[in-house]
Amino acid sequence: MNRFDKALRLAFIAAALLATLGAFNADDKMRKRAAEAITGAVYRDHVEALAADELEGRSPGSEGERKTIEYVEKEFLELGLQPAAGGDFRQDVALVEITASGQALSFTRGGAGMSLAPGDDMVLGSRRVQPAASIAGSEVVFVGYGIHAPETGWDDYAGIDMHGKTALILVNDPGFVTGDESLFRGKAMTYHGRWTYKFEEASRQGAAAAIIVHETAPASYDWSVVRNSWSGPQFYLDRPDGNAGRTELEGWITEARARQVVELAGQDFDALKAAAVRRGFRPVPLGVTATGGLRNAIRHKSSPNLAGVMPGKDRPEEYVVYMAHWDHLGIDDGTAEDRIYNGAVDNATGVAGILAIARAYRDMLPGASRSVLFLAVTAEESGLLGSEYYAEHPLVPLEKTAAVINIDALSPLGRATDVEVIGFGASDLEDVLADAARTQKRSLTPDRRAEAGYFYRSDHFNFAKAGVPALYIKSGTQLRDKPEGAGKALLDDYLENRYHKPGDEYSEDWDVSGTVEDLRLLFEVGARVASESTWPAWRAGNEFRPAREKSAKSREPERDDD
Repeated sequence: MNRFDKALRLAFIAAALLATLGAFNADDKMRKRAAEAITGAVYRDHVEALAADELEGRSPGSEGERKTIEYVEKEFLELGLQPAAGGDFRQDVALVEITASGQALSFTRGGAGMSLAPGDDMVLGSRRVQPAASIAGSEVVFVGYGIHAPETGWDDYAGIDMHGKTALILVNDPGFVTGDESLFRGKAMTYHGRWTYKFEEASRQGAAAAIIVHETAPASYDWSVVRNSWSGPQFYLDRPDGNAGRTELEGWITEARARQVVELAGQDFDALKAAAVRRGFRPVPLGVTATGGLRNAIRHKSSPNLAGVMPGKDRPEEYVVYMAHWDHLGIDDGTAEDRIYNGAVDNATGVAGILAIARAYRDMLPGASRSVLFLAVTAEESGLLGSEYYAEHPLVPLEKTAAVINIDALSPLGRATDVEVIGFGASDLEDVLADAARTQKRSLTPDRRAEAGYFYRSDHFNFAKAGVPALYIKSGTQLRDKPEGAGKALLDDYLENRYHKPGDEYSEDWDVSGTVEDLRLLFEVGARVASESTWPAWRAGNEFRPAREKSAKSREPERDDD
C-alpha cells in the first residue's frame, strides 16, 4: 500500500469515527431533550390521582381497581402507546380471592398446651381452593431456616419425611446471624431467606403446615406489617389444580409465642437457633403436636396487567420493559378512623414513574431501535402475582427482552448524591446506570439493607428467574444541602410509620426533586439499552445467569448445514 492509499484509508477511518461520534453526541442531546419531559408537575399529578381516596387503596377486584385501570389506560392512549395484549392494554390475570375466618391454632404436649390468638399471636391462611383447611395432631418439627439447597451442600430437611407434619421455620438466611460470607451471601438475603420460598419448600417437602417465626430484625419489618398484610382477602393465581400441591395451612407466629412452643417441647429456642446456622444441621422433632384450621370464603376473579408498547424503529422484535405494580392493600374492614391504604409511595410513585418515562420516550425522536414496553402489573402485594403470571404468559418473548427496569416505592427524600442499587452487583446494567449517574454527579451505593432481601420482594424478580437482566433502584439517602443522616431518618420514618399503613398518603409537602432525577436516570438507562444492539448480562456467578445463557441460544440465527 503506497503513502497515498494509506492517507486515503486513514481519512476514511477518521471520517467514520467523526460520524460515529457525531451520532453519539446527537443521541445524547436527543435523550437529554426527551428527559426534560419528566417534570415534577407531571409526576405529582399522577401520584395524587393514583393515591386519592376515591381509588380506595387500589385493591384488585374492587371499584378502586376499575378506576385505576381506567386512569392508566387513558394515559397510555394519550401517550400514543400501542396495546400489547392482542389489541388490548389488558392482560387478564385469573385470581382466586380467599378470605379466611375462624382461624385457630394450638400446640399440645402431653397434658400441657397453649392456644394462639389470631392477629395478636399468629396469622393463618391456606392457598388451597377449598371451603376449609385444617390439621389435627400434626407433629411439629423445627427445620431451622427451611432451606433445601443441595447445590450449596445445605439441607434443613435432611433425613425426615415431612408428610403430615408441621414445619416451624426461621426467617432469612443463616448468614444473617453469623455474617459469614460462606453461608449463602452472609448478611445479604438470598431467595432462600424469603418467606415465600420457605412456604414453597415446605410444600415441596410434603408438609401439612408451615409456620414461620417472626423476628423483626431478620424479617426487616415489625409484626404489624405481617398482621396487616395477612388480614382480609388474600389473592393467589387461580391454577387448574386449586393449589392442591401447597401445604394445608401456612402462617406466622410471633417470636414470643414460638419461644413458648419450644419451651413446651422442653427445648431452648436460642440453642436451636444457634444450631440452625451450622452446616450439617438436621431437623429437630419437638414432640409437640399442632392442631388448627380455618374456613375459606372463595371468589374467583380476574384482575388485569396493563401493557402498552412503543415500537422500535430498527429492531421492534426486541424489548426493554419498564414496570411498576398498580395495586395496594385496599380498605381495612376494621373500625379505624382512616381505613384506606392509599399506597402513595407504594406504589402510586412507580406507576406515575412509568407514565412520566413514557412521556419522555414519546418525545424522543426518531425513537429507540428496540421496542419499549410499559407494564403496570396487578397483585404485587399478594405475592408478585401479576408479574408471575406475565412471566408464565409473556406478551413479548422473554428471551428477546433485553432488560427490565422496575420502579417500586420512590421515596420523596429530595436530591441525593447517591443511587441505591438493590441487589448490587447483579448485572452489567449497573455499568450503564453508573455512567448515566455520573452526568448527574451521582454514584452508586449497594443496598443499605441487603439483609432485607428487597431484590426478591418486587416484581422484577419473576423476570430475573426467567433470566431477564433486571435493574431496581431506590432513592439515594445522601441528600444534597441537608445534614448527614437526614435522608436515612426520613426513610426510616416512612418505613416505621407509613409503610403498609393508612398513613402512606400523598402530600403537597413532598420534595420530588430527587425523584425527578431518578426517573430521568432510569429513562437514560433504558434509552441507551433500547438504542443498542448488545444484550445486557448477569454477572459471573449470579444465580440467574444460567437461565439467561440458556434463553440466549434461541436468539442465535439458525445454521444452514447444507
